[in-house]
Amino acid sequence: MKPAHPYGDAEMTELKSKVIAWCGELGFQHTGITDIELSQAESRLADWLRGKFHGSMDYMERHGTKRSRPDELVPGTLRVISVRMDYFPESQDAAKQRLDDGHSAYISRYALGRDYHKTLRGRLRALARRIEENIGQFGYRVFVDSAPVLEKALAEKAGIGWVGKHTNVIDRDTGSWFFLGELYTDLPLPTDTAEESHCGTCTACIDVCPTKAIVAPYSLDARRCISYLTIENKDPIPVEFRKDIGNRIYGCDDCQLFCPWNKFAKPTAEEDFAPRHGLDTAQLTDLFSWSEDTWLEKTEGSAIRRIGFERWSRNIAVALGNADKTAEIIAALMARRQDDSPMVTEHVEWALEQHAEK
Repeated sequence: MKPAHPYGDAEMTELKSKVIAWCGELGFQHTGITDIELSQAESRLADWLRGKFHGSMDYMERHGTKRSRPDELVPGTLRVISVRMDYFPESQDAAKQRLDDGHSAYISRYALGRDYHKTLRGRLRALARRIEENIGQFGYRVFVDSAPVLEKALAEKAGIGWVGKHTNVIDRDTGSWFFLGELYTDLPLPTDTAEESHCGTCTACIDVCPTKAIVAPYSLDARRCISYLTIENKDPIPVEFRKDIGNRIYGCDDCQLFCPWNKFAKPTAEEDFAPRHGLDTAQLTDLFSWSEDTWLEKTEGSAIRRIGFERWSRNIAVALGNADKTAEIIAALMARRQDDSPMVTEHVEWALEQHAEK
């Protein structure tokens, strides 16, 4: 990154106004700017890592202090432009009804449409081009959940929202159904005021978590989290958590679905995040019948692709074991009892055992 530019306060204030306007034109719902002082977040991260709450996510500690010190990750960084893009594709009630239907597959709502990394990254690069067209070359790097970046702490400092007790960022007017992205820059732009917490005494997210993964307010044990178990975890799902997973085959939204602040959330108009291939209403047995080729076709351009067909099948087998027993479910499980993957076979056997007991 190039050295900081010799711009005055008035020029930077004017540029900030333009940046906010451009972000709105590019489809971001909120833009904030923060400095790079993250000492409190660095301390919380260190405590979290010492508690081994990151499970097998070794990358969380692999980069040392680069995650909490932006200028170590990108030398010359002075400010971070933090942006929010809403993604919730439907009403809260519709999502809850899908979660309550044990024969339907529940996929975390952020993954129903296009891979958000691609959408936000493209828009942030477009933002950088507009800045460059306005002031000339400047130093920057774009990040969308793709590098050692404390995006939630940065968003909180930039006034995007506050980090709730479930560790997601919440906006008091629209809830928490949004993605975050960052533009690290060497421009000394005016900063925004950090948001304060408005969770109060509420414990809805803690109480509703199926696996009790929120072990204390603002502290999540990823090893117990269904999102971790179904996405990050590459091994068999621990038996102790399989019943609690229910019909959640990719991620979990419970802590957001039942957060009171999300009563203000509205469905997004962003076409990229509209559900594809009927994944918002799919039946478990239909998805379990997909071949790997079909799965590759149906998940093209989707965030789901990252877990691979084996973990996808593992997760659905667990959900089928949790569903009410039907002939169709037993037939679906029997069809893959001798799967090429020993891990899938193990989970199919577990699912059949659950139905044998019913």
